[in-house]
Amino acid sequence: MSSFTRVLIAGGGIAGLTAATAMRRQGADVDLVERTDRWEAVGAGIAVQPNGMRALRELGLGDVVERAGARVRRWLFRDQRGDVLCDIDLEAFWGTVGPFIGIERTTLHDALRSGASSARCRLGTWITSLAERDRVVSVEFSDGSEREYDLVIGADGIFSGVRALALGATPVAYGGQMAWRSVAPIRAPELDSVQFWLGDGCFFGLCPVGGDRTYGFGNVTEPRSHEPIAGRLERLRRRFAGFGGLVRDYLASLASDEAIHCAPIEWVEAERWHVGRVLLIGDAAHASSPMMGQGGCMAMEDARVLAEISAAAASADDALEQFIARRRPRTDWVQRESRAIGDMLRAPAALRDAALREHGAARFRARFAPLVAPP
Repeated sequence: MSSFTRVLIAGGGIAGLTAATAMRRQGADVDLVERTDRWEAVGAGIAVQPNGMRALRELGLGDVVERAGARVRRWLFRDQRGDVLCDIDLEAFWGTVGPFIGIERTTLHDALRSGASSARCRLGTWITSLAERDRVVSVEFSDGSEREYDLVIGADGIFSGVRALALGATPVAYGGQMAWRSVAPIRAPELDSVQFWLGDGCFFGLCPVGGDRTYGFGNVTEPRSHEPIAGRLERLRRRFAGFGGLVRDYLASLASDEAIHCAPIEWVEAERWHVGRVLLIGDAAHASSPMMGQGGCMAMEDARVLAEISAAAASADDALEQFIARRRPRTDWVQRESRAIGDMLRAPAALRDAALREHGAARFRARFAPLVAPP
C-alpha cells in the first residue's frame, strides 16, 4: 500500500499520466487535473528509450507502447551531406533493459491515458491555492471546488504552476537553440535508426514512429525568437536546403505550416523539489535540454520510483526524502550531459565531425551507461 492515501496530480502529460498509473497500482485514491480543456500532446514525436520502456513495462504499459511505435536499433550521426560519422548499435548497448521505441506523442499519450483510466481526471481545471496543515494539503481549484490530500504532485511541466505556488519563482534558462518538430507521412530508407544530420550551427534529426511515418526535428543555434505560423514550412525548408536528400525529402513531404511545432530549447534547475507534502516530478522539477532525448524517460522513471518508494517507506516524509535522494543524481547527470551534447553540436563542423568519427561511439556509451542500471 502507498504511504499516501489521497493523491492529487497536476498535469496530464507524460509525467502526470504515468504517475497516476503508478500511484493507483499502489492503492492510492488519485485525482488528476489538467489545465487545458482537452487532451492534447504538444510536440510531434518522441523516443521512448529503453530505460523509459523498462519503467513502462513495470507499470504494465510497455506492450501497448511497443506495438504502437517503431523499434529503433541504431543511432547515427551524419554530416550535412549524409556521410556517416558514427553508428551506434543500440540493442548491443542497452542489452536486456528494453527496446528503443519511436512513437508519435499523441499515440503515446493515448496509451498512458489507458493506464490512468482508474484515476479521476478533470480537464480545464488547475490549482489556485495550496495550504498545508498537520501533513494535509488543502487545495482550491479554478472551478471553486476544494479538497484535501496527503500528497500533491506537480507534474505540470517546465512552467509549473504548482512549483510557483509552493516554491516561488524559478528561472527558466534558454538553451540557445530553437527547435522545429513535425511528423511526416514518409518512410525513412533506414527504418531502424534515429539519425542526426549535423550542419554548421544546426542539425536535423529523423526518427521512425510507426505506420510509415517519421518524426523530424530541426535545431538551430540562434537567439530566442517568435516563429509565426504563416510561412513556417517554407522558412524551415530554406534553413535546411543545403542538407542531403533524406532531409530534403522529409521536408518536401510536409504539407502545411500548421504541421510544424516551433519552440525554444529551455531547461529548469529547481533548487528544491518539494515542500511539505507538495512534490515536483518530471519537467516541473528537472526539465532538460532534449539532446539526450531523456526528458520523457526521466518522467516515467520518476513516477515508477515514487510509487515503489511510497509502498516501502516507513513514513510519508521518509518517502519524499528517499525519492529525491534517489532521483536527483540521475536527473542531474542527464541535464549535464544534455548540455555537453549541445556544446559539442555547436562546435566548428570540422572539429566536431572528426571527434565523432574517432570517439563518438565510446562517448555515447559513457554518456548513457549510468542509465542502463535500474533507477
